[in-house]
Amino acid sequence: MDNRISITDLKAKKQRGEPIVMMTCYDYPSARLLEDAGVDVLFIGDTLGMVVLGYDSTIPVTMDEMLHHTKAVVRGSSCAHVLADMPFLSYQASRDEALRNAGRLLKEGGAQSVKLEGGVHVSDTVRFIVDAGIPVMGHIGLTPQSINQIGGYKVQGKTPAAAVRLINDAEALEQAGAYAIVLECVPAQLAATITERLTIPTIGIGAGPRCDGQVQVFHDLLGLFDDFVPKHAKRYAALGPQITEAVRAYATEVRERRFPTEKESFLSGNGVFSEAAKIA
Repeated sequence: MDNRISITDLKAKKQRGEPIVMMTCYDYPSARLLEDAGVDVLFIGDTLGMVVLGYDSTIPVTMDEMLHHTKAVVRGSSCAHVLADMPFLSYQASRDEALRNAGRLLKEGGAQSVKLEGGVHVSDTVRFIVDAGIPVMGHIGLTPQSINQIGGYKVQGKTPAAAVRLINDAEALEQAGAYAIVLECVPAQLAATITERLTIPTIGIGAGPRCDGQVQVFHDLLGLFDDFVPKHAKRYAALGPQITEAVRAYATEVRERRFPTEKESFLSGNGVFSEAAKIA
């Protein structure tokens, strides 16, 4: 039976001052690699729409796509906490629909918790889902599902009024029962203030070093996605060019008939085919 990191474990990390390590993850082999590396939270983000499925935003991602990738990550892990994103329009229409879709991500997908975007205006929905026994992580600041409304990928909370709104959003989510909150693209000083005011963990992405944890996109961290590299992403490897070179070397050897060699071939015993030729 799985012995996964729970939301209680994650909240305890905040109390101990132990940073939470979270990364996006979209498939079975990645889940195995990230868990072996000691990642606490494997997050099936709706960013998969852009970095895996080739959409131009997260908005087209469907529940079926989220379920498909969540199941793969669950199969590839046994210890990490698995968090699944609720895609656009899976929770906005009604509380009942939000609960039904959140439940699917746990019951069908195998996730341990769900994440949804928004602050005060979704707090009643968060409370409704939590009251049904489903752990919820909030997400405020830059909320990609609202990109058409906020006018692009911009830092949020830069004015005093906007900062107050984000503080109110964070407190409303905590009061609604969220076990943690993602702070995306907000000034580091504001993220620190929110982190200090909350008893639940904050997970930063482009929100400075004083959050209770950090999340990064798998493809950004490993240099696998060049369409857009955000300021907050640090590249720890450049695997994209390495993959290209490896495949180019393979293609060259095939064209020059240098692959496969005898080493990569299956050979029969001496005389087998001469006997076969006589039978034929």
